[in-house]
Amino acid sequence: MVLKLSHIDTSRMVINMDLLVRYTLRVNRELFRKFRYIAEYEGRSANKEIEQYMKQRVKEFESEQGKIPANQQEK
Repeated sequence: MVLKLSHIDTSRMVINMDLLVRYTLRVNRELFRKFRYIAEYEGRSANKEIEQYMKQRVKEFESEQGKIPANQQEK
């Protein structure tokens, strides 16, 4: 992995790759095209837009069902 950082003070920057999960998403091409349009309109990448939707959904779920334990194992 190569990160290109310019004009950023990297002396205090820590990237913990163990916190990131790769996930392959299979979705209808036209739906994804429209989704990317929305993401770009909002000033985000498609990945960041998906992350925002996920955060919102988790927040909604937890407000209705209670906090999800942090130690839930990945499947």
